[in-house]
Amino acid sequence: MDFLNVLFPVSGVKTNILLPPLVALVVSFFTSMGGVSGAFLLLPFQMSVLNFTSPSVSATNFVYNIVAIPSGVYRYLKEGRMAWPLTWVVIVGTLPGVFIGYYLRVWYLPDPRTFKLFVGCVLLYIGVRLLYEITGKAKVSKTKMKALEDKFKERAKQIKDQQKSRVASGLPPEAVVKTISVSLKKVEYEFWGEIFSFSTVAMFFLAFFVGIIGGTYGIGGGAIIAPFCVAVFHLPVYTVAGAALLGTFITSVLGVIFYSVIPAKAGMVTAPDWLLGFLFGAGGFIGIYFGARFQKFVPQKFIKLMLGIVIVSLALRYISQFFM
Repeated sequence: MDFLNVLFPVSGVKTNILLPPLVALVVSFFTSMGGVSGAFLLLPFQMSVLNFTSPSVSATNFVYNIVAIPSGVYRYLKEGRMAWPLTWVVIVGTLPGVFIGYYLRVWYLPDPRTFKLFVGCVLLYIGVRLLYEITGKAKVSKTKMKALEDKFKERAKQIKDQQKSRVASGLPPEAVVKTISVSLKKVEYEFWGEIFSFSTVAMFFLAFFVGIIGGTYGIGGGAIIAPFCVAVFHLPVYTVAGAALLGTFITSVLGVIFYSVIPAKAGMVTAPDWLLGFLFGAGGFIGIYFGARFQKFVPQKFIKLMLGIVIVSLALRYISQFFM
């Protein structure tokens, strides 16, 4: 099978050409259910397994997002679960942050060891926040989230009784996002009979700081913005996922431009490995599509637990490596 081993000249990676799309397919299937493209896990894979550690890896991750995300966005649009006001606030806030993130990565975090520590800290926060949410100890407006969970369980029971099957059909067709009001102060929308809202200004500044981290990391910000929307703003993951993915797509386009066009230090490669990024993206395109399609069959608690365990495990590994 040596003929399948390919050397990617930009990154210097030599691997089986089938490995990137297969890894991306599996990772993105599960992460996309939480509104995350999977780029935050693919970057550690590239660094630790493929030994791709230059700043170019961040740009390559952006290419993955650009290729992979449209299929998931299509599913959320088709099923009416795209919260447009949330999407636009996220995009407007994230874009300037990505520009700052580029400079931080190229000028202050070019060393792989230091960058891994940064990645570990970001991942640890995301994972702990998600796991904290499912303990039941997190405060505030849990009533609306509990109402959704109860409706989900009730519907699953109804379908099971009707079809005498163990397979539930998830969210009903009427569970769509309906915008109620949009202002500079607050955004309100309805989902499955419950009203949810968030501060426009607070979401904008969150997106701005997320853009800085995402631009540095090479993930577009979805991996951070989605858990934050669920854990801090108490928005249902069913309505956050589409907005987070579309926001990640837009910021990734800008990220690739920054890494490809803006000058870096002499001798430093920052432009993406287009072929490697495309191969990851091809697998992600399939994985995200099916992840978005099957999200409505999966309880929110399971999605949070799954993402939280994986993220915390990876974070602890990276942080420990820095001190060894």
